[in-house]
Amino acid sequence: MSEKTEKEIKFEAALKRLEEIVSQLEDGDMELDKSMKLFEEGVGTVRRLQKKLDEAEKKIEKLVKEGGAFKTEQMAEPEENTAPF
Repeated sequence: MSEKTEKEIKFEAALKRLEEIVSQLEDGDMELDKSMKLFEEGVGTVRRLQKKLDEAEKKIEKLVKEGGAFKTEQMAEPEENTAPF
């Protein structure tokens, strides 16, 4: 399996785990201590996912056709306050 495929699988698995955590927390049918541990795990997962997304965004390049030749340009950096948290 390629390195890229492994990273994608890890990202998808982390995203699925985050969805499970959110679902469990929304049910609200657990002890406070367990809820807090799940919340902490969720926050950590969100941070790891955001970091992976940020890294991927920095790697994205767009093709621009200039005079019959193609060149790549880096995407513009997002504003500081665009993160959801």
